[in-house]
Amino acid sequence: MPILLRNLALNPGESEGLLLEQLLARFSLGRDEVSSWRIVRKGIDARKKPRIKFVYTIEFTLADEAGFGQRYGGDADLEIVTEMAEPIFIKLDSAKRIIVAGSGPAGLFAALRLSEYGLTPAILERGRPMAERVRDVQSFWSTGALDVESNVQFGEGGAGTFSDGKLTTRVRDRNIGYVLTKLVQFGAPQEILSLAKPHIGTDRLREVVTNIRLHLESADIPIRFREKLSDIVANGGHVRGVVVNGRFEYPCDILVVAPGHSARDTYRMLHDRGVVLEQKPFSIGVRVEHPQEVINRIQYGHPSQPTLPPAEYALAYNNARTGRSAYSFCMCPGGVVVAGASEEGGVVTNGMSNHLRNSPYANSALVVGVGRGDFAGESPLAGIEFQRLWERKAFETGGKNYRAPAQNLLAFLGEKGVKRVSSTYRPGVQEADLSQALPGFVTETLREGIRFFDRKMRGFVTAEATLTGVETRTSAPVRIVRGDDFQSVSLQGLYPAGEGAGYAGGIMSAALDGIRVADAIAEKLQAKRNH
Repeated sequence: MPILLRNLALNPGESEGLLLEQLLARFSLGRDEVSSWRIVRKGIDARKKPRIKFVYTIEFTLADEAGFGQRYGGDADLEIVTEMAEPIFIKLDSAKRIIVAGSGPAGLFAALRLSEYGLTPAILERGRPMAERVRDVQSFWSTGALDVESNVQFGEGGAGTFSDGKLTTRVRDRNIGYVLTKLVQFGAPQEILSLAKPHIGTDRLREVVTNIRLHLESADIPIRFREKLSDIVANGGHVRGVVVNGRFEYPCDILVVAPGHSARDTYRMLHDRGVVLEQKPFSIGVRVEHPQEVINRIQYGHPSQPTLPPAEYALAYNNARTGRSAYSFCMCPGGVVVAGASEEGGVVTNGMSNHLRNSPYANSALVVGVGRGDFAGESPLAGIEFQRLWERKAFETGGKNYRAPAQNLLAFLGEKGVKRVSSTYRPGVQEADLSQALPGFVTETLREGIRFFDRKMRGFVTAEATLTGVETRTSAPVRIVRGDDFQSVSLQGLYPAGEGAGYAGGIMSAALDGIRVADAIAEKLQAKRNH
């Protein structure tokens, strides 16, 4: 059985081959006694800056595992690995017509998993294929000409395509390794299998998504672009078909809805058709942008070190009196702030970085949680209207041309005479008072939080930092309610999936949810076949 050894450390620049030497020395082993070894996790320990360490977990096998266990079984850094059996895909010969609406992580991995059961769902994607979508987004960033069906939110790969490509999740799921292995199979860097905080980067993620599509098409799974789910045909409480683009109808017995968190028209259609939805909390705020060297100096003790990756941070603040919290979200080291609008007349910001994270700037969302008590009315769509309100205020504050309102961090905190703003956001920024584009309680909580963050990270508050608004699409403002069988509680055959359905919060968790939905569909079809 494989054995894990944790808490091995190397200095930056030291060869990872020294890990084997540490293993041999620690347990008085000869080289011939170690059958195999590999790195399974690599992280950074920056607690004693500037003496930064890389910290590793390795997996190894031995010729004499029984004897080793008797001698060292009490070592707290050792763990015997219980290997999980590979999933067994029973091939299903089903006449059921399956459609997956959405080609983000949830939709793609649902389709990929269904194909492993021998099923051939059709994928509908309202946006354009990758190459066309990238051109449309670049055009918007350059000119301010927004395509409402092909943008940062809509198109092949979903919203995660224009992000940092983070693959971290707080979800515990046996399929995490499956997802990472599949991503590597389709072109992601091998290192994501061992990094403590794996990421792909927007540039590599585009290649991976394209390769997944080509693989699905080779398995006879059609992917239809520019086909938006505009209605559902139901009869007897069960899905019978879908309408796309308001004109064409496709018969359908099983519909996986993986729309992404910005598909507001899809939420409206589902609500109008009586599908049970509910409000879901989310967060809004701004993007903060520092020179990457500033963050490196705070986190590492020096501005640059070629053997260390660009420094990251994660910060949180809670006001016990108000119950409000501010926190950093989707931190992008070596990245840029991007325009993420999907509706005319609204400004939306997000963060993005390439695989190398080689921009000279670091950015992160700084956001405050909002929920039922902050929305007007009891409608399940009230959160959408809340988002829309502040996106439009940002649009107006920025000059009504998709420039984003921006403010020097010190000026936001009330210091006088501070004017300079510098942001990587395109098509550009307009210096403005960001309190005009945020709810009062968000502004106040952010100001409190930022001062608290500076106590945790001395130097975080600096004239070199700029805030750009607004960040509103942190997660879905709606949940499409489903039961234990993963089907909508109000419409049989409808399977909500992923972040847009309200059951995930990022690339990895969305992919995992798509897999869970696919497994539930296969289990149901298998049960019917056995009867």
